[in-house]
Amino acid sequence: MLLFELSLPLREPVQVFFIILLIILLAPLLFDRLKIPSVIGLILAGTLVGPEGLHLIERTETTLFGTVGLLYIMFIAGLEIDLNDFRKYRHKSIGFGAITFLVPLVIGTLTSIFVLEYPFRSALLLASMFSTHTLIAYPIASRLGITKNKAVTVTVGGTMITDTAALLVLVIITSSIQGELNIGFWIRLVSSIAAFVFVVLWGFPKISRWFYRNAENESVIHYIFALSMVFAAAFLAEIAGLEPIIGAFLAGLALNRLVPHSSPLMNRIEFIGNALFIPFFLINVGMLVNPGVLTQGTEALVVAGVLTVVALSSKWLAAFFTQKIFRLSVLQRHVIFGLSSAHAAATIAIILVAYRLDLLDDNVLNGTIVLILVTCMVSSFVTDRAGRRLAVQEMEHPEEEPVQEEKILVPIANPKTLDALIDLAMLLKRKDAPIYALSVVVDDHEAKTKVATQNRLFTKSVQYAASYDQMIHPISRVDLNASSGILRTTKELNITKVVMGWNGKLTPRSRFFGSVLDSILEHAEQTVIVAKILYPLNTIGKIMLVVAPNAHLESGFTEWISMVRMLGYQTTGKVQLVSETDTLESVAKMLSEGKPSLEVVQKAFHEWDDFLILAREVSPQDLLILVSARTNTISYHDYLDKIPDYVSKYFTEISFMIVYPELEMPG
Repeated sequence: MLLFELSLPLREPVQVFFIILLIILLAPLLFDRLKIPSVIGLILAGTLVGPEGLHLIERTETTLFGTVGLLYIMFIAGLEIDLNDFRKYRHKSIGFGAITFLVPLVIGTLTSIFVLEYPFRSALLLASMFSTHTLIAYPIASRLGITKNKAVTVTVGGTMITDTAALLVLVIITSSIQGELNIGFWIRLVSSIAAFVFVVLWGFPKISRWFYRNAENESVIHYIFALSMVFAAAFLAEIAGLEPIIGAFLAGLALNRLVPHSSPLMNRIEFIGNALFIPFFLINVGMLVNPGVLTQGTEALVVAGVLTVVALSSKWLAAFFTQKIFRLSVLQRHVIFGLSSAHAAATIAIILVAYRLDLLDDNVLNGTIVLILVTCMVSSFVTDRAGRRLAVQEMEHPEEEPVQEEKILVPIANPKTLDALIDLAMLLKRKDAPIYALSVVVDDHEAKTKVATQNRLFTKSVQYAASYDQMIHPISRVDLNASSGILRTTKELNITKVVMGWNGKLTPRSRFFGSVLDSILEHAEQTVIVAKILYPLNTIGKIMLVVAPNAHLESGFTEWISMVRMLGYQTTGKVQLVSETDTLESVAKMLSEGKPSLEVVQKAFHEWDDFLILAREVSPQDLLILVSARTNTISYHDYLDKIPDYVSKYFTEISFMIVYPELEMPG
């Protein structure tokens, strides 16, 4: 006698989950060999095992994870978007959103009335379906590394506009049928949407910043909190009469500054989404497809063909008009069309509601299923092909060439500051730059015991770095003193940047950071950063950047500018720049016009002997960065020696970094 019964469709959770995982594992491997985007493989696999294929699994078994996957795509799109570029291109996003809504709406309405012969209300509702699109191919753009390109930023922003408008058409037509289209309806609709947007974009960041500042640095708790924000926003969107995907996207925007791109939390969000939830969604979409529609008679084929042609041609025209109006390249037009041509989530919502209200018939319902399959395939192919060429183009013509190969050294002495220094190094470094953790043990009779202790500390640093999906290279050195060990290591490894913790000990001999720093600044040419980080860097309110006069004339100017941009871009995005007038203009231009760009507020400052004036403008939520100088350099002034003492004494509740730019290009 069998211990279990095997019947189709599978209903046991273990069996269903095994089949889904098998698809997620094998479909990408197979279709990658065939040079076909894995997105298409997952959709077709869903069709194969779904109710209209082998009927191994019911669609209801995957609906929950499929819904989470759709919200995940929109959430990640909101997280990965460059908010400064998003603001910069907001007019283009609004323009594209209007174009990609109106062009399909007009073409679809006329086609539905004169070709398919539907009444006006049914035709308008069917046409609104053409206006929507789902970012099925966004994972492809993310994998290719083009999510910061103007075309992707504009498309993601426009997606929210066109989907919102299309779903509002659905709400309005539904209300008109039910006889609720009155002044009270409009007041409720506008007020609920306004309240929803305010709560998510204003309230969520404040709640999240408070949580991440006060919650322990526990990776699971941080991830669950981010996920709960997604579903809270999705739920609020439903209450406001909108689709949950709009709430998920706004949740991504709300948490954008609180989830740095080079952070363990972002790594976990992307990993779990790409490994599980997003594939579930794509398989769930595939289960909607009914290949049998093609055998249900000529009329069904004609309707399916008309719907598919109108959907693709209208989206192509919208991408074409957007390219011409905003002077984008042909490749960018292809990427816009690829990302905006897939129909799935909102399309299904509109058609199912219209079908239940008897506004549309079986032919349209079946034709929509064919449309979903064809448009998802076209979207994936076009985005993959154009995205690869766009990625190559960006690599061949980068906006800024890297100055040199970067290597970062993090001397470790205090276990309490270990995580904060690694976090800082991760946010400052360029892509693929190695980080070396250095432990220097003084050569005495206890050296052997101290080395063993430091090795245990290294184990912790390596484990912590693993949460970033990055490697830390541990180095142990026995030397006469700490400064000697650090200096020898910088020379042997060609280090370009040293990130040190502040020890907090003020003695006449050490002056501020002690003889270790004094010796390093005297003998090393590399950029040196000394930091005291009191709060998680992702919760920064703003960066106050205080720059020594003439710092823009130093050889290390572009290096520390790049460093500030990387830090600001992944955290607050806002910089309050403080310096003398001539230096202000040069620094502000580099920060606001370079890539990535920052929002810069300038403040002229000349009272360097009265540095405490600035204490009124910086709060415990902010990060103070002081760009100082070494003796005998262009930007050195006597008062710079006093400022570190002021910071340590009077800015005790403020996180700060003091940057000593490199003297010249090493090597």
